[in-house]
Amino acid sequence: MPINLARKTICVCSALSLIACIVFSIYAINRQLFTSQEALQAYIAGFGAMGALVFIAFQAVQVIIPILPGGLGCLAGVLLFGPWTGFLYNYIGICAGSLAAFAISRNCGKPVLYAIFNEKTIAKYEAWTGSESKFAKWFAIAIFLPVAPDDFLCYLAGTTQMSWRKFTAIILLGKPAAIALYSLGLNLILQQIISLVQ
Repeated sequence: MPINLARKTICVCSALSLIACIVFSIYAINRQLFTSQEALQAYIAGFGAMGALVFIAFQAVQVIIPILPGGLGCLAGVLLFGPWTGFLYNYIGICAGSLAAFAISRNCGKPVLYAIFNEKTIAKYEAWTGSESKFAKWFAIAIFLPVAPDDFLCYLAGTTQMSWRKFTAIILLGKPAAIALYSLGLNLILQQIISLVQ
């Protein structure tokens, strides 16, 4: 797929996702899904086991096609399923998406980076790829921290000589801390905001 067509496709998907989020937000406000954790949990429980699978798939897709900030998905997981189950679903979805992003760039090469991400981001982190050992070290540190552009770095890793085994180990071992910080930290902030509003 030509880079310009891929970028246009991603822009259209992002726009449609934004519209869907706005429509759902209006629906959720009317149903008090954002102001009542019990209402939100009851809504998701209405989907049965499919609710968990849909959420995990959503988290995976968020890594492959970065549309919304990943922290929002982590917060949603905790609010919907509780701190431990939410953390588990976040972890499964994000790790699956990270592996998929690595596979896509491993097969498509650097053109996929330019199709999805801006050149400034690519230029900033591409210098890390000069040395395989240095890249692995910086990649592991970045994945462990909750502030790095993980989605991009997973794609970038796929364009390097990093092995599947090393990448998978870094993702599986490095993601829990970042996900926990996002999930529980944002949940704590949200609870503080809700207590101030009430």
